[in-house]
Amino acid sequence: MATKIRLKRMGKIRAPYYRVVVADSRTKRDGRVIEEIGKYHPTEEPSLIDISSERAQYWLGVGAQPSEQVLVLLKVTGDWQKFKGLPGAEGTLRVKAPKVDPSTAIEAAAKDAEKVKANASEKKAAAKAEAPAADATEDEQA
Repeated sequence: MATKIRLKRMGKIRAPYYRVVVADSRTKRDGRVIEEIGKYHPTEEPSLIDISSERAQYWLGVGAQPSEQVLVLLKVTGDWQKFKGLPGAEGTLRVKAPKVDPSTAIEAAAKDAEKVKANASEKKAAAKAEAPAADATEDEQA
């Protein structure tokens, strides 16, 4: 039986997400699958690519052929390089930045504002201290 690793479309109209599946090459795009090995959400920023490396390596090892799009995803995650023994097995997958709690962000902004005020007052105090010292040196020279 010829198996393929391909994408199974899910989601709504104009809001697709996909499951990375292993299926018989003769079945429909969204038909019966042998195993689901991951998911792909192209509309998120950066795109969510979650593929089980262990299962992908197994299926590639037993002869499953990836579709063109799945091949690109496997290269991004580094699984294809790992399977072929090529350098760059760590992949180029970008990770989404962790969400910052709004209360933490507000507290951090307040601390930054206090630091700015403290620095400004220190600069004013230093400028006032230098001004009388400069006047005293001018008086001594005259």
